[in-house]
Amino acid sequence: MTVSTTREIMPDVQSRGDTRQITIQKVGVRRVRYPFNIQIDGQAQPTVADWEMTVALPAEEKGTHMSRFIALLEEHRNQPVDLAGYCQMATQMLDLLDARQGELRAEFPIFIDKEAPVSKVSSLLDYQLSWVVRANADLSQPIEALQVQVTIPVTSLCPCSKEISEYGAHNQRSHVVVDLHLDPATLEQFNLAAVIAGIEEQGSSQLWGLLKRTDEKYVTEHAYDNPKFVEDLVRDVAVYLNSVDAVQGYRIEAENFESIHNHSAYAVVESQ
Repeated sequence: MTVSTTREIMPDVQSRGDTRQITIQKVGVRRVRYPFNIQIDGQAQPTVADWEMTVALPAEEKGTHMSRFIALLEEHRNQPVDLAGYCQMATQMLDLLDARQGELRAEFPIFIDKEAPVSKVSSLLDYQLSWVVRANADLSQPIEALQVQVTIPVTSLCPCSKEISEYGAHNQRSHVVVDLHLDPATLEQFNLAAVIAGIEEQGSSQLWGLLKRTDEKYVTEHAYDNPKFVEDLVRDVAVYLNSVDAVQGYRIEAENFESIHNHSAYAVVESQ
């Protein structure tokens, strides 16, 4: 059987027209787990991401080419991708799908090597990230929006508990979730590891994967000397983010997993 005969008996159904005249804002694939080789601050790190990849479908087109989304991931799975490269992936996705608009979303863990505060012993700490980029076919401004979300664990110690107790104060692990809206034109000014470290500094204490006894003493006493309500935590993170040039806007969410209650304390700050 010749190649031309094979093509003739395998029609491309999704490329046919549609007469219902209804535009689809998003169509594609989601919950795709695929390797991702990210580059953060010049260092490559392999991870596994959960992907959602969608494009807009005009009213006159019947369907999109789903396999091309996976082909894009396969093309990039071995090469390190930074935020600028991620934006290029989104515009490449539009070319592959013959689309005018699209969105690329990936959620994945990363690990950062941290030194303990006193012993300087090194260990990894994990953070959950999400990268979202919306692209269009406008060559003058191909990236509509770029968003980075990161979940950062810290320690918080209750100022009220410290004030009213003769000794000790209750503390807990807290999660600070920040959604950062970035300017694609100034990505060279954005240092993700530095931003994570800057946010960690706003807690009563940072977390580390491995601590010696001298480190535990430091962490306990540092948190006691630096008490913060959940309200203090989100406000201090906001003050810090206001000083980061590449950040155009943000949403900060802090949740304290209370150690003396069966509920969490919770606060949100959004940029105006």
